Amino acid sequence: MPRRQVSFSIPVEECHITTMLSTVVLALAITSTRAALNVDLDSADSIRFAAGLVASKLMDYYHGEEPGQTPGILPGPPPAGPYYWWEGGALWGTMVDYWHYTHSQFYNDLTLRALVYQANPPHNDYMPPNWTASLGNDDQGFWGMSAMLAAETTFKNPPPGQPQWLALAQAVFNTQAERWDTRYCNGGLRWQIPLSNNGYNYKNSIANAIFFNLGARLARYTNNRTYAEWAGKTWDWMEGVGYIDKENWNVYDGGHVEGNCTDINRAQFSYTAAIFVQGCGFLYNYTNGEQKWRDRLEGLTNRTLNNFFLSQPKAGTRPAAMEPSCELEERNQCTTDMLSFKGYLHRWMAQTTQMAPFVRGVVMPVLRESVRSMAESCLPDGTCGFRWNRGQYDGNTGAGQQMNALGALVSLLVEQPEVKEAVTAKNGGTSAGDPNAGREGEVGEWEGESEVITDADRVGAAVVTILMVGTVMGMMIWVSATTGEEEEYARVMRGEKKKGKDRVIERT
Repeated sequence: MPRRQVSFSIPVEECHITTMLSTVVLALAITSTRAALNVDLDSADSIRFAAGLVASKLMDYYHGEEPGQTPGILPGPPPAGPYYWWEGGALWGTMVDYWHYTHSQFYNDLTLRALVYQANPPHNDYMPPNWTASLGNDDQGFWGMSAMLAAETTFKNPPPGQPQWLALAQAVFNTQAERWDTRYCNGGLRWQIPLSNNGYNYKNSIANAIFFNLGARLARYTNNRTYAEWAGKTWDWMEGVGYIDKENWNVYDGGHVEGNCTDINRAQFSYTAAIFVQGCGFLYNYTNGEQKWRDRLEGLTNRTLNNFFLSQPKAGTRPAAMEPSCELEERNQCTTDMLSFKGYLHRWMAQTTQMAPFVRGVVMPVLRESVRSMAESCLPDGTCGFRWNRGQYDGNTGAGQQMNALGALVSLLVEQPEVKEAVTAKNGGTSAGDPNAGREGEVGEWEGESEVITDADRVGAAVVTILMVGTVMGMMIWVSATTGEEEEYARVMRGEKKKGKDRVIERT
């Protein structure tokens, strides 16, 4: 059965309002003549209430529990719907954080079922054959990060016999480590996984950012130094190839292998930078404040705030998160994927303040002003638009826009005393792991501190590729419909449209 709600049917326990009187007062405020989401940023209860409204509208886009629909995914991929498979993984990560920050369990059963259903049993590596034709390392990685978040927040564990959160994150990491490619550009992950996919020849920052992020978080959770070594190796590669600008801390999009990754696309996106910020925060915490991770975190944090919050297109606009590469003053050319980045930016920047409290003073005031502007872009019922710096609702709606608003709201709850920092295996973690996850054959159960990963512990990339390519060959009609996807992405970056169409292929 689908879980739907309308604005004023949300139960008191869902919104965590302490008394019925306060619920009534807030409800009356929301139905006032002011055409914006009414939220008091000084009241945790008010933020939770507003988050409940926004979450309800977000879940209206999810139909996976309905007859004939697929659990876990948002409607898509194109042309069946606007959303690629990865955005389902992003949705459930958002809902894990919604529970973590508000303590509402209203959507927990849906979230658990979705994350488990898409895990790709029996491999449990988030590489389901159904999505091979658009499967990238970043797509797989988003699901892996959501599983990692579930482990770190002690989200309720799946029943015995089903894949467990930590093991799922380890499987994603292990399969990606096997795809580390030194033949071209001296290392790094490619954008796409199957060699037949458009974009296989592109090594981009987001795929490597996620791998870095997972390595940092797994290192802290398991106390396994090999994960940290992989994270450090990934950072060094990003700097060496020029995707991270060591002078100014910019994070550029990527380059092609046939040009030895020197044809760098200098577009910048908030979620890529924020993933690196969060990963640096975890490594700073894991290494007990090692100077190099402090320096990297500080430089990258300051640049991210300036690139994606403080630089405004014109005087008189409100301080708010924005996507300068596509959210232009005269027009919005952000694709469906890009329309969801602001929420991740808020969530990951906020969470970093727990791992590295020294950045809290610079991060939280910026997030707060962004949320204030965001609320003005929403309707009183929790329906939110995309542009936050205009002071009004712009009518540009979707699942990504709702995830943005929800992520922004809950990010302000990070300083509440009941919101705990990410746990570790030795400090509150309950998720079962498996350092051999992602490989064929029997594996041992992980207990406490995991063993150092060796090359023999990982799945051969050739086996994965052969299996995936075999599936792709059976789906050539679908693949042909996506031909030119990477070229269309490049056109978006140049502000162009595909001839004869009003929208470009929506793929990052």
